[in-house]
Amino acid sequence: MALSIINIHVNVTGTSTRFFNVLAANLTVTAGTSIPVADFLNDSGTAAAAFPVVTNGYYNFYINGVMQESGSYAISATELVFNGVTGTITAGTPLVVEAVELVTQT
Repeated sequence: MALSIINIHVNVTGTSTRFFNVLAANLTVTAGTSIPVADFLNDSGTAAAAFPVVTNGYYNFYINGVMQESGSYAISATELVFNGVTGTITAGTPLVVEAVELVTQT
């Protein structure tokens, strides 16, 4: 039996959507604390209506430019919710949500 080489070609493309918030006041965080989507601006600088629902990808959440562990927050179309973390985020701190959706084509 002769050796055959199989070449599988898969293209992966992605889209990234970002949302921004600079806290106007200190935010006391406990498990279940939420920030509504309307508190964020989209890439165009207008109030966000909804976070994208990511089905084949992931979310990143940054506080003051530092990526947060994925288990410390949850994102739905309407809000960002903190899970199992406590503390205070001071006024003026930037928050960024990034939604990345991946699409594969063969």
